[in-house]
Amino acid sequence: MRSLIGYLVCLVVALTIAYAFAPRPVPVPGEEPLRTDRVQINALLKVGERVLAAGERGSLLVSDDQGVSWLSATVQPQRNVALTALVDLGQQRLLAVGHDGWILRSTDSGSHWQEVRHDDQLGEPLLGAWAAGGERVLAYGSFGKFYQSDDAGLNWRALALDVDSAHLNSLDGGADGRRMLVGEQGLVMRSRDGGQHWQTLPAFYTGSLFGVVRLSDAHWVSYGMRGHVFVSHDFGDSWTQLPIGNQLPLYGHVVLPGQGGVLIVGAGGSLVRLDARGQLRHVGRLAGLGTLTSAVMIGSRLLVGGERGVFQESGGSVAALGK
Repeated sequence: MRSLIGYLVCLVVALTIAYAFAPRPVPVPGEEPLRTDRVQINALLKVGERVLAAGERGSLLVSDDQGVSWLSATVQPQRNVALTALVDLGQQRLLAVGHDGWILRSTDSGSHWQEVRHDDQLGEPLLGAWAAGGERVLAYGSFGKFYQSDDAGLNWRALALDVDSAHLNSLDGGADGRRMLVGEQGLVMRSRDGGQHWQTLPAFYTGSLFGVVRLSDAHWVSYGMRGHVFVSHDFGDSWTQLPIGNQLPLYGHVVLPGQGGVLIVGAGGSLVRLDARGQLRHVGRLAGLGTLTSAVMIGSRLLVGGERGVFQESGGSVAALGK
């Protein structure tokens, strides 16, 4: 009997080892739904009915059911470094930028991505990208890095800015040629001629600014460290600080539809809503979501991304905020 038991034990062990080392089919990327609460998200983008998310370790996620479920996009090659921003160039063309000067391009609304630029020697991150109209797109980031493409992201050339190697964090503008660029140590630059010439504005804040929003040709908003939010009604000639009431940093925003203003998100689930003229309408928090970096609107519903993944705002709508 003991011999029989011994043989059975040996057989189980042998079968277990054989199963562990047996070849298995390699999973196809994107076939299995992802747990987005396990991925840090740095950027969200809505393209038609599709929502995309970018984040840590080269994550590029796609949702075709309004953020309920997500699949992983195909990335070639996968560098496994953080992606920081997404931009829509139209005609199903998208760009993603990230650390190590990494730039990826998609021509099928984000299902597949191909590398067009990478620089692992410096290891410096790109922090944003902005569609400048037509085939032109700009990318920017750490230590004054500023690049332009005139062929929808296929080829890039460096542009010189007099920023003393400051990090460039956010850019916005309009078809009238007015643009504004913000960065660390209160850096604010503006252009009236589509970026041909840039003017550094007098400092009104010494901390880092992480975002800038164009509400109209005159009304602009900037925000950043320690809950600071500033509004200008004269394209940056003067700025007024808004009384937010907390010191949590603010990292991202979404422009609300129908002249609804802007919603800014940040650490501690912070929400700050301003109307279309930059007037403060609401300050609140989404409990339990940690640091928020980005947001998009799906109809009247808010989708937010951050350190704990992608979530729908539990109330389902921001329509009631600050009426």
